[in-house]
Amino acid sequence: MKRKILFAAVAALTAMSSPLFAGDAKIMIHDPYARASGPSAKAGAAFMEVMNMGSEPDRLIAATSEISKVTQLHTHQEDGDGVMKMIHVEEGFEIPAGETLMLMRGGKHVMFMGLNDPMEQGETVKVTLTFEKAGDIEVEIPVDLERKAETGHSHSDHSSHGSHSN
Repeated sequence: MKRKILFAAVAALTAMSSPLFAGDAKIMIHDPYARASGPSAKAGAAFMEVMNMGSEPDRLIAATSEISKVTQLHTHQEDGDGVMKMIHVEEGFEIPAGETLMLMRGGKHVMFMGLNDPMEQGETVKVTLTFEKAGDIEVEIPVDLERKAETGHSHSDHSSHGSHSN
């Protein structure tokens, strides 16, 4: 049991500290994490930075995972009454060349609905992100139920990657 916990901790730290590159390094995934609001939650979400290191725009068009019955790209949008609601973004999220798409709490994110099992601290969630140009990228995302809403990064941390798309 201790080995499993140690392995999960090492995997989580590795995933958080080193970026994941797709194929020819046009898309880079950095600082991914997933969470649910509690042990009996029926939904969860994943957050990360998606950097387009290429010279052409790309679009994140889908996400799939076996952790839930439904996995979708979501964002928050205000309805006519001033209430924020989560909505499925069928067209996905554009990532201009040289820029970073921030998937974060309260904004754009990968949504897991109908969780098959509870999301446990220190485990990993396998998610396949599908891009129009870069294709499928499989990401192992550490579950971090203790992380605060802010990622700890400031906008100046990524000045070499262009502006952020929120």
